[in-house]
Amino acid sequence: MSLEYFLTVIGLICFLEGLPYLAFPKQLKTWLAKLMLLPSDQLRMIGGALMAVGLLLVYWGRRHAG
Repeated sequence: MSLEYFLTVIGLICFLEGLPYLAFPKQLKTWLAKLMLLPSDQLRMIGGALMAVGLLLVYWGRRHAG
């Protein structure tokens, strides 16, 4: 993997992570307050599911998108 590709991926992650803070700061605060009330086990399940979906998307993109 080249450094250029790695930096592109990190840059896109930063952009996508920052977008809700810029576009919807008030709603994000409300959502994060609700998130704090969820049990840790439920957050782990959500995190694991999101990681699995992310890995599947990376695999699919690398394998089938050319």
